[in-house]
Amino acid sequence: MSERVKANKKSPAPVAAAKADAALPVLGPLGMLRWAWTQLTSMRTALFLLLLLAVAAVPGSLFPQRPANPFVVTQYIKDNAEYGELLDTLQLFDVCSSAWFSAIYILLFISLIGCVVPRAIAHYKAMRSQPPRTPKRLSRLPEYGTLVVPASANFPASDAINSAAGLLRKRGYRVEVRDDDGARPSLGAERGFAKEVGNLVFHTSLIGVLVSVAIGGLFGYSGQRILVEGDTFVNTLVGYDQFTPGTNFQSSQLQPYSIQLDKFDVVFDRESPGKFGQPIDFNAEVTTRETPDAPAKQEVLKVNEPVTLGGTSIYLTGNGYAPVVTIRDGAGNVAMQGPVVAKLQGENYYSSVVIKVPDAKPDQLGFVGFFLPTAFITDEGISFSGDPDLFNPQLTLNSYFGDLGLDNGSPQNVFELDVADLTPLNNRNLEAGGITLAPGSTYTLPDGKGSISFDSVKRYVGVDIHHNPGQLYALIFALLAVAGLIVSLYVNRRRVWIRTGTHDDGRTMVEYGLLARGEDHRLAGEAQAIRKLLAEEWDLDDSGSTQQTPSRQGDNGADSVTTPTGSAGPTKDQ
Repeated sequence: MSERVKANKKSPAPVAAAKADAALPVLGPLGMLRWAWTQLTSMRTALFLLLLLAVAAVPGSLFPQRPANPFVVTQYIKDNAEYGELLDTLQLFDVCSSAWFSAIYILLFISLIGCVVPRAIAHYKAMRSQPPRTPKRLSRLPEYGTLVVPASANFPASDAINSAAGLLRKRGYRVEVRDDDGARPSLGAERGFAKEVGNLVFHTSLIGVLVSVAIGGLFGYSGQRILVEGDTFVNTLVGYDQFTPGTNFQSSQLQPYSIQLDKFDVVFDRESPGKFGQPIDFNAEVTTRETPDAPAKQEVLKVNEPVTLGGTSIYLTGNGYAPVVTIRDGAGNVAMQGPVVAKLQGENYYSSVVIKVPDAKPDQLGFVGFFLPTAFITDEGISFSGDPDLFNPQLTLNSYFGDLGLDNGSPQNVFELDVADLTPLNNRNLEAGGITLAPGSTYTLPDGKGSISFDSVKRYVGVDIHHNPGQLYALIFALLAVAGLIVSLYVNRRRVWIRTGTHDDGRTMVEYGLLARGEDHRLAGEAQAIRKLLAEEWDLDDSGSTQQTPSRQGDNGADSVTTPTGSAGPTKDQ
């Protein structure tokens, strides 16, 4: 042998020539497809795609999204002409509907299915098949032990193996007895299939979560609406203040229900020194109708207690005050009348007010100011709100006239007024001063531009309307995924083999071995439990955890003794 090795070392040329002449097999198109499918359906690829999907969703929070607010996207592209068009070409303003995001999503979906289906088939076959055959040498298994049934018990090997099979079945094992009529009958038992079932349930549930989220993104919608006391919201596109449709949303999905805000109450803390005046409870009394012809139903809308109508969930998300004003133009005609939503700006419901009156004649009017539920004035003449409740409501405004810019077709924020092209009528720096109104008072504008009256105060609420057809299924699959993960972590796959035989002197020799699939720190405890059950079933004197092995025999076969051994198992003679 050494001479042959030396000869090969001395002549590397033939080996190199043989390597050069070797022809590698051509993979071919079909082989390439098989290789690509193998790579795609590996768990490593699925985890990578899951991480990539999370990274791909980041641009959706960095850039405005067209489905949520197309006007903001248009303005963003106009303000950033250098790279705005490029971002739009890359579909970064519509991430969830982009081709690259959909590609990642679909690849992840296929990868998970490719991982789960073969494993499910293999596990089904394993559950249908019989336990593995009994090893020839059980002493080589991680957990091994022996028991001896004395000859006086008159307990043959076949009875012992059938008795052990019954005990293992009670412990949840799937048992197969082999050669029970032979000289050395044995059995194979297996349990823990729930571990792989839990693993499959976990991965299948991930697919279910992906499908549910996709359904919600395709066919769901959400919107916001502000309701003043007495207002009614009808579930139509024009009824929303802001509407975000799903990718495949159709207006026919909207159920024609209605909800009217009858009364809104807020309870403020009047006892805690550190939290005096803080709101502690919100209660909105509403009247709902499932359809226009359905009977009215009185319901209560509270924080974290949504009202469900027409497949949507209506949440209470905000509230405030809405001063009711009447504005007359220079001709004495009522140009605007009704509540004006005041936007919260500070503590104690200190709120900003913007009023736009495009129908005023001869000039359009605009008002900007603040609403104070409980007005106080400092020594410097600065007004502030001292309490969130309506103890001394006050409306403080500046007035303007001119073109409000509402006729050029450009969208405007209802809570902002661009005064750059307007002429001021009232403010603190003019001779006319600012406008300060209490409920029931009226102020006449300078230069015959009209008047404004502060009639009363109402409350308003902000509601979020959500429709997500996949939400319930996503929750169910998420719970199933958690349950499957717990089962796969805490259930162990175990196999047990027991072999019996009858000694020449009439004793029945029993040996058993246990094997776990994967790491199982509780396998030794399972071995002790099985040993204890067998000893109790056969009325054997089993002392502690020390395993008993078959006895050694002397030359004459009469001086037999039972020798305890440690965890190392029986000796060669035994």
